[in-house]
Amino acid sequence: MSKDLWVCFEAGILEERCILLVLYLFLGKAEDTGVVGMEELPVARNIKISNITCDSFKICWDMDPHTTEKITHYFIDLNKKENKNSNKFKHKDVPTKLVAKAVPLPMTVRGHWFLSPRTEYTVAVQTASRQTDGDYAVSEWSDIVEFCTADYSSVHLTQLLQKAEVIAGRMLKFSVFYRNQHEEYFQHCRDVLGGRMMPSVKDNSGSHGSPLSGKLEGIFFSCNTEFNTGQPPQDSPYGRVRFQVPAEILFTPDTRLYFGDFYCMYTAYHYVILVLAPRGSSGDLYCSDRLPELDVTNNRFLTRVCGEDGRVVFQHAQDVILELIYTDPVSLAQGTVSQISGHQLMSLSTVNAKKDPSCKTCNISVGR
Repeated sequence: MSKDLWVCFEAGILEERCILLVLYLFLGKAEDTGVVGMEELPVARNIKISNITCDSFKICWDMDPHTTEKITHYFIDLNKKENKNSNKFKHKDVPTKLVAKAVPLPMTVRGHWFLSPRTEYTVAVQTASRQTDGDYAVSEWSDIVEFCTADYSSVHLTQLLQKAEVIAGRMLKFSVFYRNQHEEYFQHCRDVLGGRMMPSVKDNSGSHGSPLSGKLEGIFFSCNTEFNTGQPPQDSPYGRVRFQVPAEILFTPDTRLYFGDFYCMYTAYHYVILVLAPRGSSGDLYCSDRLPELDVTNNRFLTRVCGEDGRVVFQHAQDVILELIYTDPVSLAQGTVSQISGHQLMSLSTVNAKKDPSCKTCNISVGR
């Protein structure tokens, strides 16, 4: 064959390949040179997601049983739902996409991605057959399915609890719980709510996987004291009017104590959320299925101990800031309302505060 004819022959092949490649990309059938053309591979249909946790799930689907023997692998494309420009699968992108050997369904997906709790995802599947040259023949993409990962389980919360215990510090005595708000809040309680503070749904502050956020109803209190005075601080980020109630009124022998969360907000301060729930209350029933319960007489954060003389001593951890959620209404008549002499330090507010995902002290490996 002459040199000119060989060049033309090569050019013809190249042109044909370019046409095929353009058509292939246009149809969305191939996005990587390692994936070859379609075969008669079964398309995954009726995808079902089950056994969802904060960092894993099971996936299964229906296929034509007569063609399953051709399948050697599954390609799974997982994206956060808010990512509207999700890229379809490229089989070399192992850190973000999954190439899985064909195994009996349902298949458990765990550890292949850093799944975040309480996050909406989309998932699609291709069936694939690995060729002798290492390339893959693939099916059509399945329909896209949406699902949401779960909250932290009690196992994950126990991991947070153990991390919090490490830095809790020594225990200091205290005698009152207190809650700061603006005068308008307390006037509303008097005029509209019959002189009571009512539980409200917890905001989204703290760990993203917390089962409390957006679900548990309660009233926030503090109990931390100043080291030098043993009294509550005179500054607050939440308002200059303070409701103060003796500790024994809310923390009774019939009160159950739960660990709720451990977090920080890009600062040196760390916060621990505890739940005080009267036994048998709706808050108690919610927490008993989801949160680690603490021994009220022996834990690293908040204790109630009755001495031999019958006097009850209350103590709180010194080195963390405690945020206490009391799950029942509280009457203003049970305590006192007065102005504090300090400032309203807005920078210390934790309302809807986002947890620092890079902090090694208060994060666990399953998400933020």
